Amino acid sequence: MHRAQFTVATEERLTTVDVTERVHAAVPDDATGLCTVATGHTTAGIVVQEGESRLREDIETFLADLVPDDGWRHDEIDDNADSHLRATVAGRDISTPVVDGELELGSWGSVLFVECDGPRRRTVTVCVLEG
Repeated sequence: MHRAQFTVATEERLTTVDVTERVHAAVPDDATGLCTVATGHTTAGIVVQEGESRLREDIETFLADLVPDDGWRHDEIDDNADSHLRATVAGRDISTPVVDGELELGSWGSVLFVECDGPRRRTVTVCVLEG
């Protein structure tokens, strides 16, 4: 198994960052198998979606509209329940085939990091299981 990590810095509370090129750079050139991209943070997520800027803004708006900022019980602890719930919708990881070092994401697929509790510095882990 090949494992690599990189850091994503965000400046907004809720934002998306296209990390496709960074994931690709973390995959060995000759790798064929399954690539998993994950974040170990409970207020961030990883999705595969088209990386077009207006769609990324739509994803952010969708998550903000889906989960209201206030009114959650967890807010009594650290006032970020909305971030946890938005990250639950996004999911913490994705897996995709990789062939000869190329991610099989489809015609328009990009790997997006979804920040729900920024600004922060986050770690993303890329693992390739060859076989």
